[in-house]
Amino acid sequence: MIEDPEDNVQVQNERRQNDRSRLVVDVFYDGKEGTGVASTRDISVGGLYMNTTAHITEGSSLLVRISLRNGKQIVCNAEVVYSNPGLGVGIRFQGLSDEARMLLENELVDA
Repeated sequence: MIEDPEDNVQVQNERRQNDRSRLVVDVFYDGKEGTGVASTRDISVGGLYMNTTAHITEGSSLLVRISLRNGKQIVCNAEVVYSNPGLGVGIRFQGLSDEARMLLENELVDA
């Protein structure tokens, strides 16, 4: 049986708790499996998908720094909840502060 990629997208969308926006920003990440710079494909106050060729396994913990407009940035811990090796990973923010959440919400409204 051949798996339909659209089915995977539907399952991913059903698991999301927050609407995602198309906002392309730089994401600097640091974890046990490596350090690097990636870009987002979509983002919400709950998490993001970052484009990276790095192989980062599901369940990995990362420290991420997200560059926003006007020189602002968000730094928080995150967990990899979806891995598409060689293409990117989906991460869920952990412990996002109220201030960081507000900065991100404002950025998404203006996107």
